[in-house]
Amino acid sequence: MGQLGPKNPARMLITVKTYPIPSFTYLELVCTAGVLKDGSFVRLYPIDYRYRPYWEWYRKYEWVELDIEKNEKDPRPESYRPRTGALIRATGCVLSTEDNWAERKKFVLAKGVQTMCELRKGSQIQRSLGIVRPAAVKDFIAEPCERDWTAEQKEQFRQLSLFGPQRKPLEKIPYKFSYNFVCEESGCPSHQMMIEDWEAGQLFRKMRDMHGEAVAVQKVKQRFLDTICAPKVDTHFFVGTVLQHGTWIILGAFWPKRLHIAS
Repeated sequence: MGQLGPKNPARMLITVKTYPIPSFTYLELVCTAGVLKDGSFVRLYPIDYRYRPYWEWYRKYEWVELDIEKNEKDPRPESYRPRTGALIRATGCVLSTEDNWAERKKFVLAKGVQTMCELRKGSQIQRSLGIVRPAAVKDFIAEPCERDWTAEQKEQFRQLSLFGPQRKPLEKIPYKFSYNFVCEESGCPSHQMMIEDWEAGQLFRKMRDMHGEAVAVQKVKQRFLDTICAPKVDTHFFVGTVLQHGTWIILGAFWPKRLHIAS
């Protein structure tokens, strides 16, 4: 089972899902990450989430059970994939936010936190997932980007529509969302990192349809900066690498209330 060695069936607490991207081989890809009971990080990739039966759909902080194997095409130690034909058994057991997220903290923070500076010094072959606590979140940035998929991705859509199952609409988000933050490492020069959380893309689409694009961008910023990173919140970022480049991105946030607020 590789370096991590979770038992089968693996029981995993889902912590993040990224916004889908097109894939010729797998229809589309959603990177899903979470933790085992002992707090070890696991990445499930590839997952064709929206094309699985609805009873296999899972929520954040829900325990799921599935048979997995090491993804031999992905050298990152935390990367696994469902065995061929394996079902994802969503248990319906979603950990609540009661007692300031106490049940979630028990598993998410079981291995402690790292600094982003520390993680960037290592190789993704040694570690490619982690959780960091920013010392200060300076900004949430929305930058316009390509408004449509690439020609290669469009060709994938076309071919799959001809020979594969019926494609579900997949909209390109015309913005790149990033955080600028200082981590807890002494002398940290700050980090600007893209956030690929599914929630950001979905919130943008919902708000745009209701209020228009300019307002949608502001609504996403209000949520991800003013709420998730508010002074009263003990913000953490789930972070992981992009295999092709070894660069780190933010996959999602963990944000219980801060127990002690400086006056």
